[in-house]
Amino acid sequence: MSVTRTTSKAGCPAPTQGRKWRIIAALALALTGLLNPRAAQAQSLPLIRDTEIEKLLGDYAKPIFRVAGLGTGRVTVRIVRNEAFNAFVLDGNNVFVHTGTLLQAKTPNEVIGVIAHEAGHIAGGHMASLRARIAKDQTRALLTQIIGIGAMVAGGVAGGDGGRDALSGGQAILQGGNEIILRGLLTERRSQESAADQAGLQYLNATKQSGQGMLETFERFQQQEYVSDQYKDPFVRSHPVATDRLARLRDLVVASPYAATLDPAALQLRHDMMRAKLSGFLERPGTVFNRYPVSDTSLPGRYARAIATFFQGGTGALDATLTQINGMISENPQNPYLYELRAEMLMRSGKMAEAQPSLRQALKLAPDSSLIRVQLATTLQQGDNPAGLTESVDLLRKSLIDDQNGRAFRLLATAYYKQGKGPEADAMTAQAYFLEGNLKQAQLFAKRAQPKLRSGSPEGIKNDDIINYRPQT
Repeated sequence: MSVTRTTSKAGCPAPTQGRKWRIIAALALALTGLLNPRAAQAQSLPLIRDTEIEKLLGDYAKPIFRVAGLGTGRVTVRIVRNEAFNAFVLDGNNVFVHTGTLLQAKTPNEVIGVIAHEAGHIAGGHMASLRARIAKDQTRALLTQIIGIGAMVAGGVAGGDGGRDALSGGQAILQGGNEIILRGLLTERRSQESAADQAGLQYLNATKQSGQGMLETFERFQQQEYVSDQYKDPFVRSHPVATDRLARLRDLVVASPYAATLDPAALQLRHDMMRAKLSGFLERPGTVFNRYPVSDTSLPGRYARAIATFFQGGTGALDATLTQINGMISENPQNPYLYELRAEMLMRSGKMAEAQPSLRQALKLAPDSSLIRVQLATTLQQGDNPAGLTESVDLLRKSLIDDQNGRAFRLLATAYYKQGKGPEADAMTAQAYFLEGNLKQAQLFAKRAQPKLRSGSPEGIKNDDIINYRPQT
């Protein structure tokens, strides 16, 4: 499991005063970011990459995206490391889900309901609509401020009672204009939330799944509607839960022929394994051991404790961890993620060569995993083994076909440098910087690589694209 932090390019409106305009500023920041697979341009998001969790969320989302008309490869579910319960979309290509959501959701259906709701926003074009609305309202707000400030300046020049009246009038223009803009924006937002509910339930019905998880999520947060914004969960601030909206949602869920449908046991186990893994990697070992005591002999319980044992440290921590993982593997020899976990613990302990057999077995069981290829390539680049370096290049190039991964580009650059292929290495470094949102460094390396890259080659074409790229304003 790895965490990467993206760099924000998202625009935000001009500075404003007061609680209401802080709401608009927050909405603008959340809704004007234009995300794409190159980078999550949203408030420097720490994204988690993990083969097992991404595969599970993909299995949750694909049927929903298909019936929503979004295809099966256009939209990606991305994992944000944040303990708060939240999920959001900023464009038509990504659904962002907090780790807090995955840890708190007890059933697959709860997460699937959240994804269905966000899919409703994407299918409805809500982000584009809100961006257009915000752009229009920013212009309107600017005009209002100019008029109001002009009236206040005139009052200052006039002086006396007339001046005071003009000053008051200018302030009223500013406050009244802002109030109208805010009400209009929030009205549109509420309308879109209701539409996303109904669309999400249609997708759940079309895939023969219950809407109970979605309903339980919104019921859980309804009480926060009356809590100060300072203490509200982000999910509530971005998904206002009006009483009438919740009532409509409840009626629709109850009326569904699939209201009582439960998640399959195998899917529930995968969900429980995901929660255990996140707990083991993200929570303190003491918290993990309290959440999954020794008396919990389930596979998820043992999974979480094995990870926590490693991070607890101390003499013999690695051996104790490996003993626990090996026990799980002996009972579940077809689970690729147990081999991957064993390899990761060895890699974190500096035992790269020892991790290779586990990664090869994991890749054999999960042959489409780009991230496992990257891990194996990492171990092969240790030392001065030309054959290992060549194999790592093959693995990384194959991984990048399906997954544009900054780490893979950097490893590929390292391999090319070691092989004496400087221009190709610079081109890969440019690709990595571009994915991470650092356009200045990306173009610097791309220009350095350009003269020596073969014209018309895939590397040359991508390199030219970076050099000629101009960010949207």
